[in-house]
Amino acid sequence: MSYPLIKFRFALFLSFSLTSSSSLPPLPVSSKRYAPSSSSTSKATPSDLLSLLGSKHHSSGVNPVVARELKSCFKFLVPFSPVEQPPHRKLGFVRSKHTGPSWRKQNELIWWPPEAVLELARLAVDSGGDPGAIHRLLDPTVIPVPDCEGSKEERCELTRTPYGRRFICEELNLYLQFLFELIADRGPSVGLDVTLNRFDLFHGHLFLAEDSGRLGILFHAKEYPSYDKQVFPYNMGFCQRGSNVTYGDSMNLRNILWLAPDPGDSDDSWVAPGVLVVLDASPDGIIYRDLIPDYVKFARTIYEDDLGHVAVDVNYLNVGSETRNYQIFIC
Repeated sequence: MSYPLIKFRFALFLSFSLTSSSSLPPLPVSSKRYAPSSSSTSKATPSDLLSLLGSKHHSSGVNPVVARELKSCFKFLVPFSPVEQPPHRKLGFVRSKHTGPSWRKQNELIWWPPEAVLELARLAVDSGGDPGAIHRLLDPTVIPVPDCEGSKEERCELTRTPYGRRFICEELNLYLQFLFELIADRGPSVGLDVTLNRFDLFHGHLFLAEDSGRLGILFHAKEYPSYDKQVFPYNMGFCQRGSNVTYGDSMNLRNILWLAPDPGDSDDSWVAPGVLVVLDASPDGIIYRDLIPDYVKFARTIYEDDLGHVAVDVNYLNVGSETRNYQIFIC
């Protein structure tokens, strides 16, 4: 979890504490903020959400009432196709310099990614959800994070550390870049007006699901909405200065989830394809009600550590001075 997000949690908590006419209910002492759903309750949990995006076997174990309400909050950027087995294992990652992958090819790259991504997904599960399995695949070379769209001038620290790393396998770095670009490209199709910049979409949190070890990334868009006395009266520090992100309905769609294909028991079997979905946190929905802590409901933030064990932050930053130059920094 990056330092700006920690500051964001504190800033929002402090703001609510100062402006609320009544105190918020205390947070549970346990780090587990949620209990598994059962037939006697309709409260959703992060595990329910992940199960519904997995195999038919896993999704069938979710309370039907919870399942119906959660599904109403899913806005898929790529059609959801819970087939049992990929049509072929090795797609390869080929991008045209001028046009990029076709629409169908983009879908396939989510459902059944390149071999390197499939191997990473299986490693995550086989390791028992150990973040160290991810860390060991990073190139030890340290890459200083340069200025991003004037961040240095504003004394804004966008990343967890002032340096980043990349995967040894370049295909993995290219795939991360592909995910950011695809979200920005397809977001408007589901009502998410998103831009790749340091105020909006620039980072995600790579995690391994707690129960299964399934590999995923929770992206956060609308990271630094502009201060507005009427609609967003929250001071989020240096990184908010100069923001052109307007607080509005798109905030409901700021949580975007990618899940890698879910491996089966044998080396060549898969029980669920990859997923790319926007999680609608509108106030009348179950995600807002059950999966967003009270102290950040105004920001509509789902926290990555509620979904599993966080391994790294993935940042996609425009570090060009005169022309666009987006690069991956893993922190």
